[in-house]
Amino acid sequence: MNLPKDFTFTDYQPYDFANRRHIGPSPAEMEAMLKVVGYDSLDALIDDTVPQSIRQKTPLEWGAPMSEREALDKLRETANKNRKLVSLIGQGYYGTITPPVIQRNILENPAWYTAYTPYQPEISQGRLEALLNYQTMVCDLTGLDIANASLLDEATAAAEAMAMAERVSKSKATTFFVDENCHPQTIALLKTRSEPLGWTITVGDPMKDLVAAEVFGAILQYPGTYGHVHDFTGVIADLHAAGAIAVVAADPLALALLKSPGDMDADIAVGTTQRFGVPVGYGGPHAAYMAVKDAYKRNMPGRLVGVSVDARGNRAYRLSLQTREQHIRREKATSNICTAQVLLAVMASMYAVFHGPQGIKAIAQQVHRKAVLTAKGLEKLGYTVEPDVFFDTITVHVGKLQGIILKAAVAEEINLRRIGEDRIGISLDERSRPATLEAIWRAFGGDFKVADFEADYRLPEKMLRTSAYLTHPIFHMNRAESEMTRYIRRLADRDLALDRSMIPLGSCTMKLNATAEMLPITWPEFAEIHPFVPADQAEGYKELIDDLSAKLCAVTGYDAISMQPNSGAQGEYAGLLTIRDYHIANGDAHRDVCLIPTSAHGTNPASAQMAGMKVVVVKVSDDGDIDMDDFRAKAKQYAENLSCCMITYPSTHGVFEENVREICEIVHGHGGQVYLDGANMNAMVGLARPGDIGSDVSHLNLHKTFCIPHGGGGPGMGPIGVKAHLTPFLPKDPRTAEAGAVSAAPFGSASILPISWSYCLMMGGEGLTQATKVAILNANYIAARLNGAYDVLYKSAKGRVAHECIVDTRPLVDSAGVTVDDVAKRLIDCGFHAPTMSWPVAGTLMIEPTESETKAELDRFCDAMLAIREEARAIEEGRMDKVNNPLKNAPHTVEDLVGEWDRPYSREQACYPPGAFRVDKYWSPVNRVDNVYGDRNLVCSCPPLEDYAEAAE
Repeated sequence: MNLPKDFTFTDYQPYDFANRRHIGPSPAEMEAMLKVVGYDSLDALIDDTVPQSIRQKTPLEWGAPMSEREALDKLRETANKNRKLVSLIGQGYYGTITPPVIQRNILENPAWYTAYTPYQPEISQGRLEALLNYQTMVCDLTGLDIANASLLDEATAAAEAMAMAERVSKSKATTFFVDENCHPQTIALLKTRSEPLGWTITVGDPMKDLVAAEVFGAILQYPGTYGHVHDFTGVIADLHAAGAIAVVAADPLALALLKSPGDMDADIAVGTTQRFGVPVGYGGPHAAYMAVKDAYKRNMPGRLVGVSVDARGNRAYRLSLQTREQHIRREKATSNICTAQVLLAVMASMYAVFHGPQGIKAIAQQVHRKAVLTAKGLEKLGYTVEPDVFFDTITVHVGKLQGIILKAAVAEEINLRRIGEDRIGISLDERSRPATLEAIWRAFGGDFKVADFEADYRLPEKMLRTSAYLTHPIFHMNRAESEMTRYIRRLADRDLALDRSMIPLGSCTMKLNATAEMLPITWPEFAEIHPFVPADQAEGYKELIDDLSAKLCAVTGYDAISMQPNSGAQGEYAGLLTIRDYHIANGDAHRDVCLIPTSAHGTNPASAQMAGMKVVVVKVSDDGDIDMDDFRAKAKQYAENLSCCMITYPSTHGVFEENVREICEIVHGHGGQVYLDGANMNAMVGLARPGDIGSDVSHLNLHKTFCIPHGGGGPGMGPIGVKAHLTPFLPKDPRTAEAGAVSAAPFGSASILPISWSYCLMMGGEGLTQATKVAILNANYIAARLNGAYDVLYKSAKGRVAHECIVDTRPLVDSAGVTVDDVAKRLIDCGFHAPTMSWPVAGTLMIEPTESETKAELDRFCDAMLAIREEARAIEEGRMDKVNNPLKNAPHTVEDLVGEWDRPYSREQACYPPGAFRVDKYWSPVNRVDNVYGDRNLVCSCPPLEDYAEAAE
C-alpha cells in the first residue's frame, strides 16, 4: 500500500479518563469560565479561595489513574478473593432472590439510584409512591397503623424504638428490657445507645425475667435469633398495665404466616426488609422498618410519606413535616435520623408488588418447609433440635462435634452458625435448594435425600395468621414482566434525577455516579457475602476496605478509619462517642459540653444530645463566620467540662474561614477535641486535610464526595477518620453483644464501598485534586453569572466562594411577593431540581454545582435563574400580575396545556421558560403540592381508590 507523501503517523492520545469522566467542563470551557470569574488560571483561583495556612504540603499520590477496564479487572480480581458459600447463619441476614426485573430496572437504573431525597415533592412522585407502597406493606404485615419510609438497619431501628419508647412511656423507670433471643448485634446497639443517656439494659427471658413495673419498655424478638416463636400477648398486656411500651422485632417474611405484632397489641414493630429481594452484601445496605400505633405517629423517627393534593385537587404525595424535626428542634430533637434507605425500600416494596400476598405467603411456606425437612433429617440422625416450633431457624445440640461439623459444612460449601461451644444454628431461606438440605445432612453425618421425608408445619396453630395483608390493588396488579417493567418506568418518569439534569443542591454534592463504578455492586462475589462469615471467606472485602481506608487516611490526614457508620448522621454519632470514650478513659467523664455554631447542620446538635452531651450554641457573625469572641468566651466558660466542638469546613455558608486553626487551638487549649463535619469535603480533597488543620475526628459522606449515589434518599455511608490517640475508641464489632457498636454490621453498608474504591482508583490522587478545583470553579462561575441579578450572601475577603454559594431571594418577597418556594417551583418548569432551600439562611438558595457539570448545563441553570429574576422584575414593574403569574402557579403540568386558559400569560411562557428543553422537556406530574392539606389529613399508607376521587372534588 502506497501512502501519500504528506501522510505522518501521530501518537494516539488516549481519552483523559481521570479528568473527563467525573469532571464536566473541557479545558477550553474552563478557560472561558475562568475569564468570567476573573482569573487567568485555575490555580490562581484556588490560591485566592483556599487559605494558604491550611493548604496541604504534599500532593495525593497512589499511582497512575486506572482506565475503566483496568479498574474493573482489579475489582474482579478482588471480588474473586471472597469465597461465595451458601450462608445459613441467619441473625437477620438471609439469602434472597432479587427478581431480575427489579435488579435491572431499579437497582441498576440511574433514574432510580441518582435521585435525591424527595424534599421537592412535585418532582419526586414516583419514588414517593413506591415508598408509600413500602409503608403500606409494612403496616399490613405488622398489623400496626402507620410506618415510616425506612431506617438504616434492624439494630439501629431497635435503638430508635427504645428511644421512642422512653419518650412516650408513662413509666418513670429508666430500665429497658431486652429479650435474650434478640440478635447479638441488636443487643450490642441497644447497649451503645442507652449508656450515654443513662438508661439501664436488662437482658433476659421475657417469659420469666421481665418485671413490667421496673421498665419503661421492652423489645421482644419474633421469631427469636435461635428460632423460638412465642406469643407475647400476655407479656405485652403486663407491660401496658405498668405504663410501659412493647416493641417487637419481627421478621416480615415470617409475618406472612404468623400472628402479627399488632394482633399481640404491640406498640412498635421494627425489623429489616432485607429478605424482600435485597442482597445481603456483607451487611448492607438494607431497608429497616418501623411501624407504630396511630397514637405514637408524631413521635416516630425518620421520614414519613403522606398523601395530599396538588393545586388542582389531584392526588399528590409528600414527606410529612416531622421527618426533618432535628432541623427544627436541634439539640432537643429525639433522633438524629436525616436519611433513609430509599433505594432498598423501593426494591422491597416492588418485591411485594411483584409477588403479591399469595407469592409472599408461598415463599414463607417454602422456607418453613425447608426448615422442617432439615430438622427431620437431623432428628433422624439422633440430634436434639430446638425449638419445638419455629419458622425458618433451628438450633442443633452437637456437643463436642461442633468444630468437626462446622468444618464439614464448609467443605460442603455451606456456612452454619456457631452458638456457644456445643450448638449450631441453621437458618433456611428463599435461595435454599434441595441440594442445600442434603449437604447439611452430609455435614452432620447423614446421607439422605429430600424425597425421604415429608414436610409438615411446626408452627403453633393458635399463632397462625388469620388477618389479611397486602390487600391494596397495587399488590394485585397483573405481574406479567411487561406490566412490572412499565409500572417501574412510569414511576421513574415522574421523578427528576441526575440522569435528566443537574441537581444543584448545596451541601449535598450531587455528582456523577459513574456506570463503571456501579457495576461491581451486583456481582455475586460482593452481593451474596453474609456479614458474619469467617474472615478467610471475605479476603476480597478486607483488601478493598483496607486500601480504601488507606486512601481516605491520605485524603484526610487521619490515622485510622472506621467503615461501620452507615450514614452521615451515624458518622457524627460515632465520632462523638469516640471522643466521649476517650475522655472517660482519661478520667474526664465529666467533660460533656459540646460547642456548636448556630449555622451547623441540624443533625449536629441532635447527635451530640444522643451522645449524652450538653450543647452550648456559639454565635455566627454577619459574614457567616463563627463569632470568635463568643467562641473564645464559651470555650473559657465551659473549659472544665469541655468535651468538644463541632464545626463544618468549609463553613455551612460556603466559605473557607481563615480562623479554623485558631478554633482548633482554642478547643485543644481547654482540653477538648475537635469534630470537623466532613459534609463539605468535596471542596478539600487534595487541597487541605482536616487532620492537618487540627481536627481530631471527621465523618466522610461517601454518598457525597466519594460518589456513592443518593438513591432517592439513601443508601449512604458515613465512615469516620480519627487521629491516632482516638483509634482505640473507634466503633466495636457488633457481633460481640457488648456496647460500642453503632451499626448492625462490622463494616456498615459494605456492598457499596466498591463504588468509592473504584472512584479513587480511576481518578488517582491528581484526578481527585483536579475534581476539587473544578468544583470550586463551577461554584464561582455560577456566583459570577448570577451576580447583579441576585446577591451572593457570603464570600471570602477576596470575593470568592468555596464549592457552593448562597443566593439571596429574600428581596423578591418585598418587591414582588415572590418567595423562595416560588423560585424553586419555577425551576421545575425549567427542568431543574431546586437548590437547597432556606438553609442555612431562611429564604435563600444554596447552590452546589459539583465538578461533574459541563459549562452548557451550568449556563442552562444560570439562564433559568436569570429568567426567573426577569419574571419577578415584570411583577415589580406592574407588567405581570402579582398573584396570577408563572412563578406563583409553578410548576405547570401537561394539564395546563389543555382545556380553558384564563391566565394573563401564555401557555408557552408557562411551560417552556428559558432552560427548558423543547423536545425532551421534563413535565412535573403534579401541580404545586398542598402541604397544609397533607398535615391536616395525615394519610401514610395507600388509601382506598375512592378516597382519591373524594380528595379531588
